[in-house]
Amino acid sequence: MQITIDRLSISADGVARGPEGTVHVAMALPGEVVEGTPEAGRIAAPKIVTPSPERVKAPCPHYRACGGCLLQHASEDFTAAWKADVVRTALSARGIEAPEIAVQTSPLHSRRRATLAGRRTKKGTLVGFHARGSDTLVEVEQCLILRPDLLAARPILQEATALGSSRKGEIAFAVTLSEAGLDVAAQGGKELDSGLFAELSALAERHDLAQLSWNGEMVAARRPAMQRFGAARVTPPPGAFLQATAEGEAALVGFVREAVAGAKTVADLFAGCGTFALPLAEGAEVHAVEGEAAMLGALDKGWRMAEGLKRVTHEARDLFRRPLLPDELVRYDAIVIDPPRAGAEAQVAEICASKTSALAYVSCNPVSFARDAAALIAAGFRLERLLVVDQFRYSAHVELASLFRRG
Repeated sequence: MQITIDRLSISADGVARGPEGTVHVAMALPGEVVEGTPEAGRIAAPKIVTPSPERVKAPCPHYRACGGCLLQHASEDFTAAWKADVVRTALSARGIEAPEIAVQTSPLHSRRRATLAGRRTKKGTLVGFHARGSDTLVEVEQCLILRPDLLAARPILQEATALGSSRKGEIAFAVTLSEAGLDVAAQGGKELDSGLFAELSALAERHDLAQLSWNGEMVAARRPAMQRFGAARVTPPPGAFLQATAEGEAALVGFVREAVAGAKTVADLFAGCGTFALPLAEGAEVHAVEGEAAMLGALDKGWRMAEGLKRVTHEARDLFRRPLLPDELVRYDAIVIDPPRAGAEAQVAEICASKTSALAYVSCNPVSFARDAAALIAAGFRLERLLVVDQFRYSAHVELASLFRRG
């Protein structure tokens, strides 16, 4: 059948109305007429009968097979506008009118961290990304997203897969570029016995890896895998969260700096290893709160080794179960919050009940952000600024930074 695409879903599928209800269409754009047979309400390989003016030729030869990218068939202007509209729509569903939304997109070949999968096959090993909606692995000899020195790690990961993967298992390799070189954290491989430990240690030495961990256990720490957060240098725990691109991190940090400018004391909630806390400490005293003690240990060590920073205190605390209360929040001139995808409903409720007047909220999920924004606005906050930071080019992932004020 032929149908016309009305819009994109939040997962970047085209959405149309078919004779039997809603149909999702892969790699389609609004306004396009497509042809295909739906299976379970989805057309996975449509024929584009009438293309959109925003349709472009996908620049990557792996695009149709690899599931790492979803929007290479759309122009860059369209994708930026769509990501801003995802945020606008999420807020509108909560009755919130969004201010003007700026969009900053990371350049090509800028991703400094990625998770690749490794699997043994009858012919050897396979390392790459999963195909769309499938367990099938696709080898990627080229990638427009990853930094070239990150993609160059594939042969190393193939060796590690041959050493430590079972025939039926799959290893997830979280690979991060640090100042000292590659930091590889592997999960899902064989149990780390003395023989495998020795072989992996030799692999790390042979390929000059900065760090290699296996199923959470450090195998080789040849050099601290440091990341720079402002004036501080931090060595995150293996596999710890890091913003995907240096450019995206700089945009978020710059926004947050401006949002809390003039504050003498700042609370940084869901602080991680100090992405915001340490740069902010150049001008304010910061209290960093994070659930993972190992991340706070890395943050604290980075602060103690840096010069010229104001005091940074820290606290290991589950902010979902034990949020900071109003009598604790009153100590701070401003708050920065960067929760995971679930948002920060419990903590936001306490912020609403507090006397806090300035809040920088960084989010990776427009839906949970809109829920929390509605609570803040009901408590007297105004949503003054919004910035979409697209670190995950060609994906449906949307990150944002926002500024709320009241009084």
